[in-house]
Amino acid sequence: MSLLEPLIGPIASIIDKIIPNKEARTKAKLELLALEGTHELKQIEARLSAIVAEARSGDPWTSRARPSFLYVMYALILFSVPMGVIAAFDPVTARAIGEGMTRYLAALPDPLYALFGTGYLGYTAARQWGKAKGTDA
Repeated sequence: MSLLEPLIGPIASIIDKIIPNKEARTKAKLELLALEGTHELKQIEARLSAIVAEARSGDPWTSRARPSFLYVMYALILFSVPMGVIAAFDPVTARAIGEGMTRYLAALPDPLYALFGTGYLGYTAARQWGKAKGTDA
């Protein structure tokens, strides 16, 4: 069984949701199936297997790096709760904090955001693959 075989079904369902045109949807699914067995698919499988190997690494810095990064992102999102409380009592301070965070996040380079997206999707794909194989809970 190929590494991406368990992912084709979920990807096809995503295609169903994001492509409204039936003909375009069918074409996208055919392209997805055409990828199976091609050199490009083998490259994707190699990348995913590297991600899985990293996740299973005995080195705590390697195996925990991706989930730790996600926890940092979740913490940033959860920061909105205390910001709401601050805004209720001191809207000017809350606005100043928000503007400062906005300026900071806007200063981060775009490749860093691309890295986050790649890491998040790679981790998700690796977890899905592990669950499909029965090696991850």
